[in-house]
Amino acid sequence: MQRRHTLAALASLSTLASGLPLRAAAQAGAASAHLPQGPIRIWVGAPPGGSTDTLAREIAPEMGRQLGRTVIVENKSGAGGNIAADQVAKAAPDGSHLLLSFTSHTINATLYPKLPYDPVADFTPLTMVATSPSVLVAHPSLPVKDVRELIAHAKARPGQLSFAIGGIGSSLHLAGEALKLRAGLFIVNIPYRGTSPAIADVVAGNVPLMFAAVGNARSLVQSGRLKALGVTARTRLPQFPDAPAVAEVLPGFESSAWFGLFGPAKMPPDLAKRLADAARAAIATEAMRKRLEADGGTPVGNTPEEFAAFVRADVPRWAQLVRYSGAKPE
Repeated sequence: MQRRHTLAALASLSTLASGLPLRAAAQAGAASAHLPQGPIRIWVGAPPGGSTDTLAREIAPEMGRQLGRTVIVENKSGAGGNIAADQVAKAAPDGSHLLLSFTSHTINATLYPKLPYDPVADFTPLTMVATSPSVLVAHPSLPVKDVRELIAHAKARPGQLSFAIGGIGSSLHLAGEALKLRAGLFIVNIPYRGTSPAIADVVAGNVPLMFAAVGNARSLVQSGRLKALGVTARTRLPQFPDAPAVAEVLPGFESSAWFGLFGPAKMPPDLAKRLADAARAAIATEAMRKRLEADGGTPVGNTPEEFAAFVRADVPRWAQLVRYSGAKPE
């Protein structure tokens, strides 16, 4: 009888002991998904009012509702987004500091000879928020009506036309470089410190051309202060029904900006998933879809794994064009 009691006790202890690692692992996983008690900050490496800032402010309230936390958008512009990115790269991976970045995140890997962080290794990709094509706009005085006529006009006048560039190394800058490379054009770049002063100079007629975000150019084209010559999407956009896709003249041409949410590296996978799921819920709202479609954008909301694979592939995708352009940081 005593031996049976001893064996039963040992069996009970064995069962309890075998369950401890499982419970400990579950508790550790739950703890790692916990968010800090304070607010969550989404850092944006661009000034207020631009596309990146607007998207951050669109997703922040819904993310806050999903997470039960206050989500604040903070702007820290400069150096092509590098200042904000560096701050998040060096933050604790506890979910309190996130980065809403844009295409320059991967372009900068080649554009800047030395960055204070690694655009791939020092971040946890959470989700791509959206993609957005651009539109090639011109001052109404330029005697061309579409991209085909522009190419012929520019070839007959090498070096006499110029592009306003809102930011060296931006996707809009490199859309112009891609056009020049594919069409064999010599068009001079005029850099500005931001999209707003660049587009203002095109409207004023001081510079004839630029690639602009759809949201920035739509009302100006509709009012006749600018004209749309072409779009960088695969097909025509409803916002500019008379502007051909550049691909109609240069087959295969496509250029889109992307916007994505990152955390610092070494973020626990379950915490990354929790944050990504909250962001994806915000991206999936009807209000976000309508806002993006109005500006020619497309909501994405992919998984952390899918976004991470995209970021890794995007660095070499831009590298050749950056080197061809000879662009140097401002």
